[in-house]
Amino acid sequence: MKIVISTDVFYPMINGVAVFSRNLAAGLKKRGHKVLVLAPSTNGEFGVEKDEENGATVVRLSSTKMHLYPDQINKVPEKKDVLGVKIPRLVYRNGLNVSYAPYSEIKKVLDEFQPDIIHNQTPGPIALAVFRYVKKRNIPLVATDHAYPDNLTQQVKLPDLVKSPINKAMNAYFISFLKRSEYATMPTEQAVADLIPKNRKHFKVPVEAISNGIDLSRFAKGRANKDIYERYDIPKGKPIVLYVGRVDPEKSLDILVNAFTEVHNNIPEAQLVIVGDGTARPTLEKIAEESGTTENVHFLGRIVGDDLPQIYRTGTVFAITSKTETQSIVLLEAMATGLPCVAVRAGAIPELVKTSRNGYLCEPDDPDIVAKCIVNILAKDERRERMSAESLKIVRKHDISHTLTRMEEIYNKVLDEHEEE
Repeated sequence: MKIVISTDVFYPMINGVAVFSRNLAAGLKKRGHKVLVLAPSTNGEFGVEKDEENGATVVRLSSTKMHLYPDQINKVPEKKDVLGVKIPRLVYRNGLNVSYAPYSEIKKVLDEFQPDIIHNQTPGPIALAVFRYVKKRNIPLVATDHAYPDNLTQQVKLPDLVKSPINKAMNAYFISFLKRSEYATMPTEQAVADLIPKNRKHFKVPVEAISNGIDLSRFAKGRANKDIYERYDIPKGKPIVLYVGRVDPEKSLDILVNAFTEVHNNIPEAQLVIVGDGTARPTLEKIAEESGTTENVHFLGRIVGDDLPQIYRTGTVFAITSKTETQSIVLLEAMATGLPCVAVRAGAIPELVKTSRNGYLCEPDDPDIVAKCIVNILAKDERRERMSAESLKIVRKHDISHTLTRMEEIYNKVLDEHEEE
């Protein structure tokens, strides 16, 4: 098949959508399909390139920087210091690249490529251009929604009175994004239940929960290489509470950093390692400083490539306090590494973390309970090993090979039904 994957966020950005889109492109290409990715350019200019790891063709559409949000590629700059006062940044030099009007470029590229099917990953400007193209060229379309409205609105501190109607409007838009396809998917059953109306009278597109999946051959239990501790200045031989992911407001990492204060009080040698970058980092550093845990809290920044699986292996327990996960690829990666997990009972997380099996689910926004659960895992070797085994057992069904097989089946089904119309 000739398959197009369209997305407004893609590697070298690091987030769930970007990672899944790249994994999907790589996996489909490896299975013999011709794959083309449509994504915004990282330098503003149109261009065509090969993914350096998997050889997939990536069309970089002309883009403009949106300076209100960082690009998730470059390090987020520190707050400005004005007369000794730290001033929060309102704009970022390395802003998010957005392709606002990509139709003409998409039309030219796709007319040359002649796709059999297109798979939209995000409901942004690129998807709007794709809608226009498939209507004119009669190309079948599949869509996946990866986000809750809070993933976007939580970035801006808005009062609930304002945020609530915005979230409702965005939810309606996400639904319309899926309705314009011929088959829709979301990463989990909970995400489907949260977004898709129970009354399907006005939503006749088939919707299926399909795990984003991860490469279980890449993320596996084992000891980290000795040099990884030195390279990233991670204390060796200490209990490590690990978080990997974006360091942005909607991830609620203030709950985790506050919880770690109590963890440190109970287990003084414990360390909190936060991997990733984002706009919330200055706030988290301040919390650590005020609680006296600065020496035990380590911000490693963005880590990609072969070092990332090694970083997971340094962990003793994985902790995530986000309330807005439609699945969480980093949680899957942690489980595949055999880590017990502490998370919150929100979003689709309960489909992965099972209390007293592979970790604990806590009530959202409760650092005391999060701390208690982390301490319970760190304090008992036998409990930790049992939970580790359960993480490995639960994650088996999330191997990306299953995801790729099901996606191929969906593509073939949509193509067959499209030809019959």
